[in-house]
Amino acid sequence: MALYSVPFGAPPSSELRLKPHAVAVPALTSQVRPALVLAERESRALLAAARDHDVLVGGRFSAGPAGIQFWDRPWAAPDHIGDAQHLGSVDWSYDTPVKHYVTIYRSIVTDAGVASGQSPLSILQTVLGLCGLDLDGDRLSLPTPPARDPFRRGPR
Repeated sequence: MALYSVPFGAPPSSELRLKPHAVAVPALTSQVRPALVLAERESRALLAAARDHDVLVGGRFSAGPAGIQFWDRPWAAPDHIGDAQHLGSVDWSYDTPVKHYVTIYRSIVTDAGVASGQSPLSILQTVLGLCGLDLDGDRLSLPTPPARDPFRRGPR
């Protein structure tokens, strides 16, 4: 494994190639404070809904271990986004504070998202709306999340 240090604004190196569209460049970002903690049932429902509406099956969402991306249209093919524009993302920590829980800590909007009228709040509402969760609803006013798993190893 090689580690490359590339200063900002440096010319591209022939050795280092980034996968196109792998990293979103946020135009707007908003920290979700206090962070939203979704219990196992809600987090599983959100991931299942994102899979059902994935960009590869005609939807506008792409879920991964770090969050859900929101796109303006489905991708042309796997590994080829075509003309699709990344509008924004909701970022989370999975298995936090305990296994299968999701802690949402940030919502971002890309330049394309700003141009289409999106905001960090609208991106967050759109993603949570996939499984019927509402920011103003009682379902997000969960009681205090359970304590961290005492048997899970933490940082030393």
